[in-house]
Amino acid sequence: MKQKAVFVCQECGSQAPKWAGRCNDCGAWNSLVEERPIEATASAGAATHRYGLMNAGTSAKLYDDVELANAMRLSTGIGEFDRVLGGGVVPGSLVLLGGEPGIGKSTLLLQAAAYFAHNVGPVLYASGEESEHQIKSRGDRLGGVASAPLYLLSETCIERILEEIARLKPALVIIDSVQTVFSLKFQSAPGSIGQVREAATQFLFAAKGQNIPTILVGHVTKDGSLAGPKVLEHVVDTVLYFEGERHHAHRVVRAVKNRFGAVSELGVFEMTGAGLKPVPNPSRLFLSERASGTPGSAVLCCVEGSRPILVEVQALVSTSTYGNARRMAIGIDQNRLSLLLAVLEKRAGLSLAGDDVYLNIAGGMSVEEPAADLSVVAAVASSIRNRGLSPSTAVFGEVGLSGEIRGIPQSALRVREALQMGFTRVILPTANLDPADVSLAGIELVGVKTVNEALDQLLP
Repeated sequence: MKQKAVFVCQECGSQAPKWAGRCNDCGAWNSLVEERPIEATASAGAATHRYGLMNAGTSAKLYDDVELANAMRLSTGIGEFDRVLGGGVVPGSLVLLGGEPGIGKSTLLLQAAAYFAHNVGPVLYASGEESEHQIKSRGDRLGGVASAPLYLLSETCIERILEEIARLKPALVIIDSVQTVFSLKFQSAPGSIGQVREAATQFLFAAKGQNIPTILVGHVTKDGSLAGPKVLEHVVDTVLYFEGERHHAHRVVRAVKNRFGAVSELGVFEMTGAGLKPVPNPSRLFLSERASGTPGSAVLCCVEGSRPILVEVQALVSTSTYGNARRMAIGIDQNRLSLLLAVLEKRAGLSLAGDDVYLNIAGGMSVEEPAADLSVVAAVASSIRNRGLSPSTAVFGEVGLSGEIRGIPQSALRVREALQMGFTRVILPTANLDPADVSLAGIELVGVKTVNEALDQLLP
């Protein structure tokens, strides 16, 4: 009996009995692609093969009887990568690493694979985008890969990759990338909703059933989100984003989901001719080219995951030529900038309606936490008054719509990082003034309750 085809939306995964120009569920145009369901015989065989990968005879265990010896973390040899993962790779975990093309995903994973192969066990690197010769040429450039039990497989068929995993029994599996592999049980092209969902499920069962850590490389769409169905992010244990500007030497790996560690953890790398090198002190990197005393520049103490980082917030306020003021922000939410400009105009009496305002987080860093509000206010006020802030002053705090400065978490980490970087004065919310920190030698803590108080302290 002939199976009837269905049309699946490549944006949201909804199904339709016939093709249409627009998806009825998500509204995406020209996103429906024909996919044929698995035949009955193939479905039965697939279920046997798929669940056969799991541990046979599995039964429920008492909570107190569960041993954690098999869940010890394994180091990748790259300190910043281990930090983002929560301390290392957990056996049986499934990690998804996404990023822009050419950002350095394959380079980072090849460096981690080389260390893993030398110190832990055999590694299988399956690539559907590059040949074995291309991967080896990169490995020779990076160095340290020779004589390691690193197996290269240029293959896009899921079933073939799973056969090699069962044969080699590696200590680590890397799939580059999940959008290029396909299953013989589907007639759709690689990268479609059905293929990506099947690939993620198959590798999940292989990782959990054989207790092998698996890293999947994922493509991103033009808006920066991971391509494929949302179930891809739900299935994996950890989702990492590889970020960075092409014109900057540093790269950032950010965790947005981690079942084994802190969310929003950050790892900073520097791209060199010999590969990616960890940056142990990101604050020094981001502040290395800061011009002290320049109007429109403020230093922010932000926290990414468990790591405090000092970054420079730059603002430029200039008179609008055409009468239609522009607002542009790089590295921070533009809507947040508009909100803070409205607070400055209403609560602090600064006239900004006819001025262009440009804001930038120097070095290509992105900051999302509300603790950056006070640094934005300080930079904009410094630029409009054309007076530089003290080069030894750092700020942090959230700004409310009524002009109040609200407390933020992990203030002690921020203060200690500022002290280590040589700053002698910190402007922070009054709610975050800790008696233990006030007694710190070599630094002055100034608590403020309103925007006006903060500006009086910053620009007396």
